[in-house]
Amino acid sequence: MVPTLFALAAISLLIGFGKWQMDRKVWKENLILSLNTRLAGPPKDLAPRADWPRLEQDRDEFTRVTFPAEFIEGEEALVYTAGSPLRPDVKGPGYWVLSPARLPGGSVVIVNRGFVPVDRKDPSTRTLGAPRGIVDVTGVMRWTEPRGTFTPADDVTGNLWYVRDPQAISDAKKWMSAAPFYIDQESPVPPGGLPLPGKLEVNLPNNHLQYVVTWFGLALALAGVYLVWLVGRLRRR
Repeated sequence: MVPTLFALAAISLLIGFGKWQMDRKVWKENLILSLNTRLAGPPKDLAPRADWPRLEQDRDEFTRVTFPAEFIEGEEALVYTAGSPLRPDVKGPGYWVLSPARLPGGSVVIVNRGFVPVDRKDPSTRTLGAPRGIVDVTGVMRWTEPRGTFTPADDVTGNLWYVRDPQAISDAKKWMSAAPFYIDQESPVPPGGLPLPGKLEVNLPNNHLQYVVTWFGLALALAGVYLVWLVGRLRRR
């Protein structure tokens, strides 16, 4: 009786894992389709500040937008990165350069102007790329990155961050941004090429089918082992 209950419980658990991975597979495929659709669409005008509280991450993230803005001179925050699954052109460690941009009317949004390698961390090594005047920015709306268990603490004094968290950066640097999002800049590319903006590409892993096969295969194997054991026991009786 006990082996039978154990086998039934284990098989049910394995089938449940397989069904969960099937659901995850459908979810991941829909997510990839949705992101590709948003990133392939034409840029929209950035929503006015009055509409920002109604924006939702699930619905609006990765939407392409365009807007005129003037970057606040001399202000930037460096976010360390070891590479990006959404920016295949970014190779090796370096920094995202986040800067506040003032919109017509005075509102401020934070823009990830692009990537700089480790040896170009100092703004004095890339003065050609310093934005001047009003710039027509095209980019993608993004929300705060989740902070992992092993993510280092931000070094506010050293202007070094480890998560693209626009609100935390804005509060620490007194940028007064009310936007719940930031912008990953696609264009324009600044003189000198740094910071390097670029288009995002969806490159999410989708290994759920092999997990489905694994869990259902284990359930089938366990059922087979149990049946062999059961037949042998009945014959001995």
